[in-house]
Amino acid sequence: MASKIKRQYENLAAPKGNYIKGQFIQSKDVVGKITIVSPADSADKLGDYNYSFQDVDFAVEAAKTAFETWRFTSLPERIQYLQKYKEALKKMEGRLAEVIAREVGKPLWEAKQEVTTMMNKVDVTIQEGLVPVQDKIIPSILPDTTGVCHYKPHGVFVVIGPFNFPGHLANGHFVPALLTGNTVIFKPSEKSPATGQLIAEAFHEAGIPAGVFNLVQGEKEVGRRLCTHEGINGVLFTGSYDVGLKIKQDTIQQYWKLLALEMGGKNSTVVCNDAHIDSAIYETITSSFLTTGQRCSATSRIMVHKSIFEKFVETFHARSKKFSIGHPLDNPFMGPLIDTHAVDKYLKFIGIGARENCDIIMRGKQFETDFDGHYVTPSIFVVKDNTLNSVKKSVFQQSEIFGPCVVIYSFDEDEEAIRLANATQFGLAASVFSGSKERFQYYADRLEFGVINWNRSTVGASSRLPFGGVKRSGNHFPTAISAASAYCTYPVATLEVAEPKIPATPSPGLNW
Repeated sequence: MASKIKRQYENLAAPKGNYIKGQFIQSKDVVGKITIVSPADSADKLGDYNYSFQDVDFAVEAAKTAFETWRFTSLPERIQYLQKYKEALKKMEGRLAEVIAREVGKPLWEAKQEVTTMMNKVDVTIQEGLVPVQDKIIPSILPDTTGVCHYKPHGVFVVIGPFNFPGHLANGHFVPALLTGNTVIFKPSEKSPATGQLIAEAFHEAGIPAGVFNLVQGEKEVGRRLCTHEGINGVLFTGSYDVGLKIKQDTIQQYWKLLALEMGGKNSTVVCNDAHIDSAIYETITSSFLTTGQRCSATSRIMVHKSIFEKFVETFHARSKKFSIGHPLDNPFMGPLIDTHAVDKYLKFIGIGARENCDIIMRGKQFETDFDGHYVTPSIFVVKDNTLNSVKKSVFQQSEIFGPCVVIYSFDEDEEAIRLANATQFGLAASVFSGSKERFQYYADRLEFGVINWNRSTVGASSRLPFGGVKRSGNHFPTAISAASAYCTYPVATLEVAEPKIPATPSPGLNW
């Protein structure tokens, strides 16, 4: 289908090649090409991005060489470079937001928020994130001995970025990694190379030393070669469980490599009978359908107390039909899914849900707009059989669909809601809506998630708090404020004697 409206698009990220050792280079041994067409409009082609396996070795060597100097660069100097990077992001703020919106289909207002978060990440890390990795000195830890704990960088990190937050989530890894003395090779998602290139441009404008930050474009085989390269000290990944598992499997014999894996969610919200219903409905609608459901923290399961169940479902349904869907530059609430594969997967799971004993309250379908894009409408299901056995066996209720699809359950007692909320293989984010802080705390103590909110949705995490999950959602290396201490550094303990001398009482058995 051709677009009904012909929009003029400016070329904001003409492909420059990979960024290695302080310069953009065009690959000589090209093995493939990524063609980026906006999911919002097939007439909007952002460019062709070539990639090469050979550049993997070049980037690793550049990062390894740079590490030997960067690790000994003083913290104040590293801070200056990152502040200049932030200034460069500020200069390209509008350009970067538009590229994000067009490249991945995110509404422009939301893309602007993402760029702001990227800039704020620098300040938060400098002011708060580095505090846990400051040297710790303990006088007289032993007789005449001072104890010191110092934090060292690991070396060269590969950062594998996702498409849904092509700037923010990768930025959340490499900002603390660089500030703590590591060097970085960033491979953006093959769905968002233009955003990755603009980030590299920002680092180049900041004048960061050659090899400290590198950009390598490519598809999954480039990512695999980077992750398994002998010169890599760690992999920082945000994306799907399947890809995170593959990274783990591919590096299983490289047991010394640090893997920080954030791998999605199937997030639960509980709405108690004493909740502020209008607030709960607003928060759950936005968290279910924001970014077209393509957030690892999106709400996909809602447990509602039976006394308010019918009113909640009726109002939730009515309001879900009243938000705008459209081209991201027109600032709708919801843009398109990322590609045809995502659309096919979304529609397939709607059929699975219908076959697995779920009532369709609102059936998602492909949505026609004035543009030829991957637009869909949201889906709402009600579970008829909410016994634990049925819930755990349901492919539909256990899979991360990554689309605007939500399932609603009815519950009677708090313990039932807790069991239902925990009946998922993932454990990233959960929310509880209740008028009682004590009731919320009862839930929080029993819910198996890494992020648990009270009277707020599952989306919208703060960079000043840890962000990570349990079960299939992660491997115990939370990012955000925890990044510097959780995975960007390792502690080194030293016992220090300033004035050495022989003990007045030597150890027994020494016949000197």
